[in-house]
Amino acid sequence: MIKHNYIEKGEGEVLIMLHGNGLDSSYFYHQINYFSTKYRVIAVDSRGHGRTPRGDKPLTILQFSEDLRIFMDMHDIKKAHILGFSDGANVAIRFAIDYPERVDKLILNGANIKYRALRFTVRIGIELLELINATFSVSLEKRRLRAERLELMKNEPVVSADELKGIKSKTLVIAGTFDLMYGSHTKFIAEHIPDAQLEFIPGKHTVARWNYRKFNRALSDFLSKDTTVKDKTNHLYDKLV
Repeated sequence: MIKHNYIEKGEGEVLIMLHGNGLDSSYFYHQINYFSTKYRVIAVDSRGHGRTPRGDKPLTILQFSEDLRIFMDMHDIKKAHILGFSDGANVAIRFAIDYPERVDKLILNGANIKYRALRFTVRIGIELLELINATFSVSLEKRRLRAERLELMKNEPVVSADELKGIKSKTLVIAGTFDLMYGSHTKFIAEHIPDAQLEFIPGKHTVARWNYRKFNRALSDFLSKDTTVKDKTNHLYDKLV
């Protein structure tokens, strides 16, 4: 068992934030400050990221999901809204499938359920990063950790469409109009989660950081309103791409 580093701010319903590969909880700076006025926001550093130790478990989506369950148990959190970004979104998907009773509303930002859903240029970039890491990393420890993170992007997640259909939480699927994964894949995820809402925000993968006003507004609307009506879809992607 490891002890997670995390940022906590605010009171009310719990909103847990899960960052992406190679990042840490500070990624959600604009979301922590904004949502802590209404929610108890907890942004967690994943295993082997930020100030959370690597431990001796593998860096896998399944392990991160189990880590989240243990974290919630340790902090006596029975149920929470969950915002996941990139790999954090993939962890949130796994967690919502395996522990549906622990998730209130689910926000998936920049998720992908298979490696080939990433744009071809992104996959080429990952291959180059692997080469650079193997050649120029300053220490064996850092080389191994970076290699594990890159392998995480290549080998996971592996989630079927049928598993997506089993997600019971009200869900917002949100991405940038020029995100790392193909827009059609983001739509695929939204279409296979029952009654999911789909939103595209102008920008790239990190819209939560660089277009945070529109991103926060979309999340705030989703968290505060009834989202049971079907086909709540933002077609901005169709207009721009």
